[in-house]
Amino acid sequence: MKHEKNFRICKRCIMDTTAKDIQFDENGICNYCNEFLLRSGHILEKKSEERERERTSLVNEIKKRGTGKSYDCIVGVSGGVDSSWVLVQAVNLGLKPLAVHMDNGWNSELAQNNIYNLIQKLGVDLYTHVIDWTEYRALMQAFFEADVVDVELLYDNAMLAVNYKMAARHGVQFILGGTNQATEGMRMPPDWNWFKFDKRNIKAIGQKFSKQRLRTFPAMGTFDYIYYEFLKKIHWVSFLDYFDFNKAEALKILQNEFSYKPYPYKHYESIFTRFYQGYLLREKFGVDKRKVHFSTLVAANQLTREEALRGTEGIAYPSSNDLEDDKKYFLKKMNWSEDDLKRYLARVPKSHADYPTEKPLWNFLAKMRKKVSGAAENVSPS
Repeated sequence: MKHEKNFRICKRCIMDTTAKDIQFDENGICNYCNEFLLRSGHILEKKSEERERERTSLVNEIKKRGTGKSYDCIVGVSGGVDSSWVLVQAVNLGLKPLAVHMDNGWNSELAQNNIYNLIQKLGVDLYTHVIDWTEYRALMQAFFEADVVDVELLYDNAMLAVNYKMAARHGVQFILGGTNQATEGMRMPPDWNWFKFDKRNIKAIGQKFSKQRLRTFPAMGTFDYIYYEFLKKIHWVSFLDYFDFNKAEALKILQNEFSYKPYPYKHYESIFTRFYQGYLLREKFGVDKRKVHFSTLVAANQLTREEALRGTEGIAYPSSNDLEDDKKYFLKKMNWSEDDLKRYLARVPKSHADYPTEKPLWNFLAKMRKKVSGAAENVSPS
């Protein structure tokens, strides 16, 4: 894509003016990496000994609460490096994880093989929730017709819901996520994705454009989150923050010990995700998520700026042939023609906020919780 006239790029990471709210300080450093280091620096700079102490304390607590149960934690697995590494570490630490996978019909063969190899070698149980393809396709079609940016809200929301529901079913209080500050702590620009607990948005768009009701789709909203986190005491833990996590080193071990096959970019274990991030987002919305993913690694000193710049050159695919293969697969699976794709790409994007949403509710409750927490901290002990 061509650069705009006033194009500018950060001098430390590779975030640029395609992020509409980007700002630069007097040194040419952007607010994205400055905010990331301010918010996450204390995690990135932790000594190995401190991480080990905190990890030991967490693991002991998980084992204690899981006494007498078949499982003491949930690990959502996608076939990607981060979630695979969490599962390996959970087993190595003597935990009893239940691996949970959400199948939306877009798994790559590579992802399925990676999950199978892990499960077999680690000897853990796997639960897979399969969403009916007719239902999921109708929801995807609705999101495309709505012209909103975050079609992956469908997968992300369902994945969160499946993990929390399985934790509740088995009386487990810990979900060990592959989320972490070292490789994904930088925030996404506000118009590049959407609020992930927005069940109302999913239902409204599905109803408006496809008349699709949720049957096998395990949606999760604000009040569901409150129920699981505060009433059921189920906590999502960014487990990789308890390790000196280096993605490249983790990948080498997974390859050597579990016959793991890597993907060219983050989250490309799903055929749709790689087509969405590598083509649809760029062509319709002018969004290249590689910039955030690589910038996080640069700011965390896991990648050089030069390596990151090289990593975003050209198309977000290993080759143009790979892109064409995925395009053909997408068109066939969605029952689209080439003209359908062209019309979709040509339409003007719309905001998720143009449709019913519970994001204002979430923001209001988060603001109230912050006020209450602040008031409680300011109360002097008697």
